[in-house]
Amino acid sequence: MAKSGNSSAKWGRKPVWLTVLGLIVLALGLAANYYRGPIQGYTAAATTYSARVACSCRFVAGRDLEDCAKDKLSGMEMVSLSENPDAQSVTASIPFVNTATATRREGYGCVLESWEG
Repeated sequence: MAKSGNSSAKWGRKPVWLTVLGLIVLALGLAANYYRGPIQGYTAAATTYSARVACSCRFVAGRDLEDCAKDKLSGMEMVSLSENPDAQSVTASIPFVNTATATRREGYGCVLESWEG
């Protein structure tokens, strides 16, 4: 009777690349969890700042939103702007991360809407 040789050893052991991949995924998950607080803080600051400045630019200064988008600071390329002309508001968002809205109020200029955060 012939022995199967390394058949059981071949299929019973995980490949090295699978272990390395698992360690990389684990490290990325731990890093994302560790930096979650600062990332949320930075994205909240970026969206609220962009919403208020773009709202003032659009509804107080009367410029087009596309022109106002040029005023974003460097590092805020991921922030997207959208407007609601009827409500005189601008929403700034970083997809899947954070959103902020600023609305023009007579006598106050543009104010940030409250949010649950």
